[in-house]
Amino acid sequence: MANLKRKVVLVGTGMVGMSFAYAALNQSVCDELVLVDLNEVRARGEAMDLNHGLAFSNSSMQIYFGSYADCSDADIVVICAGVAQKEGETRLQLLARNYKVFESIVPRVVSSGFKGIFLVATNPVDIMTRITYELSGFNSAKVIGSGTTLDTARLRYLLGSYFEVDPRHMHAYVIGEHGDSEFVPWSQAIMAVSPVYDVIADNQNRYKFEDLDKIEEEVRTAAYQIIKAKGSTYYGIGMAICRIVRAIFHNENSVFTVSVRLRGEYGLRKEVFIGHPCIINSNGANRNLELKLMTKEIEQFKQSYEILDESFLSISK
Repeated sequence: MANLKRKVVLVGTGMVGMSFAYAALNQSVCDELVLVDLNEVRARGEAMDLNHGLAFSNSSMQIYFGSYADCSDADIVVICAGVAQKEGETRLQLLARNYKVFESIVPRVVSSGFKGIFLVATNPVDIMTRITYELSGFNSAKVIGSGTTLDTARLRYLLGSYFEVDPRHMHAYVIGEHGDSEFVPWSQAIMAVSPVYDVIADNQNRYKFEDLDKIEEEVRTAAYQIIKAKGSTYYGIGMAICRIVRAIFHNENSVFTVSVRLRGEYGLRKEVFIGHPCIINSNGANRNLELKLMTKEIEQFKQSYEILDESFLSISK
């Protein structure tokens, strides 16, 4: 970390950014939180609102409106800035619009002297994370996207409900693009100590293999359902960002399906950032955990990988 005081700069004070800020305040995740936004009036107002809640929290956090100069000694810069996803719009369709936003953000963060870790939540997050990596020139370990962290949480919640087990004891992952080509490698899904496939095979009067497909589809389409119902998603991703920040500050070596650059896993060597299990600590993305995927699952992962690479190349041209 850059200093003994845990400092986070949040770029983008929309609903996602402020959901993260509110969670950070309630969980005392850092000592100093700086809000940066093109809409300075809004950012100042959000800082005031959060500060007025300090008396009711167990935090002594400093919260204030700032500028890119405040990134110079920050440990983490969280980027939530960008245009919102519209109803019926895929995450990849957001790309052209948000690329321009990042061209105005990332170089200004870097020019401040920032040496910490970028944490990106703006959609399409895998490509925006790669764009941050390209624009910053940082080591890939220092550039992380929220990836499929929230999708994995959604999956575990649904599996917990289905099997009537605490979701924290459902060990399953959503990997690939945070979007339409994401998938669940069911060969890796475990309920406590038993593979999910075995649990279903041993209890076919109670559980069905086809129900897994329904659960996977519900996870994949959850964001679209929420957007249709209330306009956008923000609480879940805000808390997911907060959890990753805490893992970095506490040097936890926790595993999240964040958007990270692969390092030759599965024979894939392009500079693609994709949702994949990774150990997160104070150094950022410390180590990817390569899964022993089935042949079909490897093909699904490679397909998602190629979609992300092609989309990035199309906008970079």
